[in-house]
Amino acid sequence: MDTESAATSTNGKAESGAPVRSVDRALTVLTILAREGEASLSQMARELRVHKSTVGRLTEVLVRHDLVEPPEGAGGYRLGVGCLRLAGATTARLDLTVEAQPVCDELSAEIGETTNVAITREGVAINVCQSEADTAVAMRNWIGQHTALHATSNGKVLLAHLPEKSLTAVLDAGLEPFTAHTLTRPAELTEELQRIRSRGWAYAVEEFEEGLNAVAAPVFDHSGAVVAGISVAGPSYRLPTDRLPDVREPVIRAADALSRRLGHVGRAQS
Repeated sequence: MDTESAATSTNGKAESGAPVRSVDRALTVLTILAREGEASLSQMARELRVHKSTVGRLTEVLVRHDLVEPPEGAGGYRLGVGCLRLAGATTARLDLTVEAQPVCDELSAEIGETTNVAITREGVAINVCQSEADTAVAMRNWIGQHTALHATSNGKVLLAHLPEKSLTAVLDAGLEPFTAHTLTRPAELTEELQRIRSRGWAYAVEEFEEGLNAVAAPVFDHSGAVVAGISVAGPSYRLPTDRLPDVREPVIRAADALSRRLGHVGRAQS
């Protein structure tokens, strides 16, 4: 009799503990496979800190429910089609604005400035969620507003992850100068977008409005695609350039939190 079986034969408290522990381990197996793509029993056992036979029993159950696929040849275990069915049922019900609001609220409270979530449609950024801290200087309501992709932090994050054809269309349409700091030369903007893709965040320093600075990071969905950007924006005297690096990390954490709410596992690397 193994430890899990023994645990179920003593008293009521133990009987409830072992099944819960098994469920926790099974969910951890799914998380490992989602993160790694595939893994062997030994790899999963090491991470779970249990015997390989324990993981073997867990995977047998998961395989029966199509949540895990058994190894083929020298490969490892992988997520099964059952996970796709579950993901489809969940993501069909996810509403970006509903998922984003608590993340925006928390980020705004932490930084003390306005936060926004934006998506891209037809060559512009559209703000779909906003939160203002009690201490923030009153700013306009950006929800529903269309802003230029090349001149805002959220816009540049979105622009950096557009398909090549869509990016070319934006560049060919011309880059309007909103301030003296707006990037209006396609070559210069293209270089900036490459940096954004590489580092995972964007600044906008008085590029859309004089005296307005912002930091943004990309938000990923369950498939790893960038579906939105989340930003912190504020007047330059409260959010000067030397403060932007301090704000950047909370913005990235918020982007990761929202990505997880949308079903993304880990942080995608572009």
